[in-house]
Amino acid sequence: MNPNPLLKKLGFSDSDRVVLIHADDVGMCQASVQAFADLTAFGLVSCGAVMVPCSWAPLAGAYAREHPEADLGVHLTLTSEWEHYRWGPLSTRDPRSGLLDEQGYFPRRTEPVQEKGNPRAVRRELEAQLAHARGLGITPSHVDTHMGTVIHPRFLDAYIGTARKYHLPAMILRQDETALRQMGLNPLTAKIAARWIERLEREGFPLLDHIVMMPLDQWEDRLELAKEVFKTVKPGLTHFIIHPAADSPEIRAIAPDWRARVADWQVFQSPQLRQFLQQEGIHVIGYRAIQSLMR
Repeated sequence: MNPNPLLKKLGFSDSDRVVLIHADDVGMCQASVQAFADLTAFGLVSCGAVMVPCSWAPLAGAYAREHPEADLGVHLTLTSEWEHYRWGPLSTRDPRSGLLDEQGYFPRRTEPVQEKGNPRAVRRELEAQLAHARGLGITPSHVDTHMGTVIHPRFLDAYIGTARKYHLPAMILRQDETALRQMGLNPLTAKIAARWIERLEREGFPLLDHIVMMPLDQWEDRLELAKEVFKTVKPGLTHFIIHPAADSPEIRAIAPDWRARVADWQVFQSPQLRQFLQQEGIHVIGYRAIQSLMR
């Protein structure tokens, strides 16, 4: 595709590597909120998103009220993946919505939601999560998606429509149909998504070029791994995902991949990583900068 027109609007050249270093799962547990606060204070992590159906979202809201400059979006959530720690919809308890499993929580996996979720119920839930975030004191800077669940032909209208309604940037890649299929999307999803992307680009809606994520199955030598992952970042605008959590009994009990999450919390407070990004010429921005262009 042609260079992203958003780069020049943000003051960059077409060849610049511009990265949104994004903390996922804020509010999933206390450790995630503490990690976001620590990393934001350090200054390398530029943004994050809150899982508002989760138990510790009110703490994220308290942080947002105390730090109104914080770059926090809403991590739109339709799944609840952990074994012993669960959450469910804010908007409904009706099994006909397709948003509940047999225990009354969100399903653990993406596929049951995508197969059974009622698109109208999904839209109501997305709007309920945004409203709840605002009620907690969060002024969202963007929306993205937990486990990619809303990136599905049946839900794209709700996801993109909600983002446009509230003038929020959304985690959407500006890729053509071939590239989307190469990323693993099935042919129908890739075709529908490509049509949406073409339409949004024509309308000037901000889009991303790349999504990169720190793997959760590798925790040793995390600093060197982070350097290697950043070396793969290409010119354009990249949403760079990490899952930081402060070390605590809680995160150890919840997440089998807790070591990688704790390692993200540690490494992204590293002066060595900050220096490496400077040497690589990688520019770090947040979603507030993109949101300001939409206004």
